[in-house]
Amino acid sequence: MPNSGPRIVRFLACVIVAVAVRGLAADEPDRSPVDLVLAPDESWLLTVNQTADTVSLVRVADGAVLDEEPVGEHPIGIALAPDGKSLLVSCHHAGIVELLEVRDDRLAKTGAIEVGFHPHGIAIAPDGKLAYVATTANAQVAVLDLAEQKVVERIDVGRWPRHVVLSPDGSRLAIGTSGDRGVSIVDTATRQQVHREAFVGLNIGHLVSTKDGESFYFPWMVYRNNSITPGNIRLGWVLASRIARMRFDGSTRREAMSLDPPGQAIADVHGIDLTSDDSRLVVSASGTHELLVYATDGLPLKDYGSTDHVDPALAKDDQRFFRIELGGRPMGLEVGRDDRTVYVANYLDNSVQVVDLADRRVTRTIPLGGPGQPSLARQGEAIFFDARRSLDQWYSCHTCHYEGNTQSVLTDTLNDGTPFTFKTVLPLYNLPETAPWTWHGWQTDLRAGMRKSLGDTMLGPEPTEEDVDAMLAYFRELKAPPNPFRAADGSLTAAAERGKAVFASDKAACATCHSGPHFTDGQIHDVGLGSRRDRYQGYNTPSLKNVYSRVKLLHDGRADTLEAALTGSHSPEKVSGTGPLSAEELADLVEYLKTL
Repeated sequence: MPNSGPRIVRFLACVIVAVAVRGLAADEPDRSPVDLVLAPDESWLLTVNQTADTVSLVRVADGAVLDEEPVGEHPIGIALAPDGKSLLVSCHHAGIVELLEVRDDRLAKTGAIEVGFHPHGIAIAPDGKLAYVATTANAQVAVLDLAEQKVVERIDVGRWPRHVVLSPDGSRLAIGTSGDRGVSIVDTATRQQVHREAFVGLNIGHLVSTKDGESFYFPWMVYRNNSITPGNIRLGWVLASRIARMRFDGSTRREAMSLDPPGQAIADVHGIDLTSDDSRLVVSASGTHELLVYATDGLPLKDYGSTDHVDPALAKDDQRFFRIELGGRPMGLEVGRDDRTVYVANYLDNSVQVVDLADRRVTRTIPLGGPGQPSLARQGEAIFFDARRSLDQWYSCHTCHYEGNTQSVLTDTLNDGTPFTFKTVLPLYNLPETAPWTWHGWQTDLRAGMRKSLGDTMLGPEPTEEDVDAMLAYFRELKAPPNPFRAADGSLTAAAERGKAVFASDKAACATCHSGPHFTDGQIHDVGLGSRRDRYQGYNTPSLKNVYSRVKLLHDGRADTLEAALTGSHSPEKVSGTGPLSAEELADLVEYLKTL
């Protein structure tokens, strides 16, 4: 049963937010807008405010915030219906999609749909009857009947589906599936996935359809399976940014181009939109705090092969490509009807920025509200998302630890003292409580670990003690999303209860090492998974909290499902030596692990 959190907790949270919004609380919350939509006549816009758990209605003419309505925890996606007044908001942690309507300069709630499994991006059908919501935790798209306000079907797609786009006629749905490093395409008539293409696509951003409905564009990042060294970074051989174009019918391979100029790279590309005639493409680079603007005519897109840096001819022609500095963390965006004005949701700036493409500058900033000064944790959050903390600004902490979680590739940070020993990226939740750190557990000083990550892995400027304080404050506040595989009251299914008993049994012996509140004993164990190349012997027991969300398991990612981890070289039989689990025991154990 999907978990949206106990209803009473959500209600109380909304009351608290409502009090803060109406100015009755002592401290204003950060709004942290992640996306926005414009009214058809551009008289107003709506932002979805992630850390405030609200939606703001803003009058465009004077920037007045007309209304702010509490929604479910950690809203992340927003879509405006064809009627130009109804909207949907996906609440990632709450597991619901809220329905709202703009009425006489106010926001009115009209319903909520229990979706579960961390709803993310939303697309509404052209007739306004159905909506499609990516549910990240279960690798599906939920089909919503908006009149009945219920889920009517779930469609299997690739893992970690986040952002989505419909073709203009509503016949095809494209989904960025970062867990499987590619894009899935669904036929909405049959409600079946009809195409999936993998291309090592990390952190796939928003998707936008061309007006003819044949293709869509999206930004993404790539990891090139090389050690993180200064030379490899500067060559574009570690992490790099791309833009791709792909056909809705999947008849040809995606085409892509490199974005990064040597010495001044681009990082964490996220939002995207086209002008009305498809002549210009506008992209937000959240890690390098800027807008990227491209003329679409003659883009150097290739289906196979590419340069490691931006095409030199494109880089030299400022009529075909230019960058606009924004600051903060620009996220979702929308181009206005004049094809000149761009509205940008800026997360760290707590604002909407209005950008003039002709003048190539921010012409207006619309504040959404927030504290007078950023808290220490907010300062740490800004460092976490800042690619300018890395060598030539190629990547941020977030690039690999997506929103503090894990990644779908193995990386070689040289943190274990040897080159070409690629390891899975560990989540950062509960970091201060899960010592020691690193896969080999050699790091016992978290402050030193922060300095080493910023200095050696990022290869950026030497962090100050204040930087380390801020980062640690951020990690103390970083919370994992609620587990969607538990019931709303936290209870387990019968299968998961049986799996819990298997987990604790002498036969499986999982609890021998995976113990305590975070399911780690903080000890180093050698269970036969190392290699002769390892500098350190044995491995630090990883926490099993939120293990359901990982697509690479064990230190070297040799397993890509829980079933594979439990039947391969790390099976209970090989670790405990007490005999194999039965098929029923294995299935129950997997069900329990998904609830942790």
